[in-house]
Amino acid sequence: MKRRQRTRLIRTGQYTLLALVVLAFALAADWGELRRAFFDLDVAKAQFPEVVTTALVNTVVYTVLGFSFGLALGLLLALMRLSKVPPYRWLAVGYIEFFRGVPALLVFIALGFGVPLAFQVSINQYVTVMLALGLVGAAYMAETIRAGIQAVPRGQTEAARSLGMSQPRAMVSIVIPQAFRIVLPPLANELILLTKDSSLVYLLGLSMDQYELAKFGRDALNQHRSLTPILIAGLFYLAITLPLGHLVRRLEARTAKAR
Repeated sequence: MKRRQRTRLIRTGQYTLLALVVLAFALAADWGELRRAFFDLDVAKAQFPEVVTTALVNTVVYTVLGFSFGLALGLLLALMRLSKVPPYRWLAVGYIEFFRGVPALLVFIALGFGVPLAFQVSINQYVTVMLALGLVGAAYMAETIRAGIQAVPRGQTEAARSLGMSQPRAMVSIVIPQAFRIVLPPLANELILLTKDSSLVYLLGLSMDQYELAKFGRDALNQHRSLTPILIAGLFYLAITLPLGHLVRRLEARTAKAR
């Protein structure tokens, strides 16, 4: 048997096995119960418009706040990581290793309950979410930005210096813009991760007008005893992350073409 025929036979067997598994599931499933559990139209209608006007909007707001703060802090950490001053490098490395090693869940708990209790202060929920998401995201974005800066050819800096630019001016005007073009795809991936991490906001005991998609779906699940609200919340998460994933692929293709 030729190699092409053998490959075709193996592939046909795989497709046949997959079709048999799907058919077995279709025959064994209780479609009436599945419809009641996941596709209850009455429960689905009850989620609107609040799932859009409150939950979806808050999810986007939380993500944008966390990403903006994390990006600014990540850029600062990346520059500190590349600094010739040892204490700056030590601080940046310590921060990055700490927040990459600590679960985001613990950061939310610490900022939502530990800091207010220890210092007897009240922190706005939006600020808490921004700090929690941003502090964790900055640790990853810092390493991404650092790699992008180091990927810019050294000749770019030398050319800028030969034109009379100072080192900081060359970094801001020449190196960092090129570095961001390189790291846009991984930064977009980080935005997707922060969108999903925003579901940890439920730990903070939000009021109804501060609910995001996960908290909204969980409360609706307890109220209606149906998984339909969770399915709707998941679909809205996909409505955010799928376009971002498509954007990542486009950016990666563009970067590869430019190279």
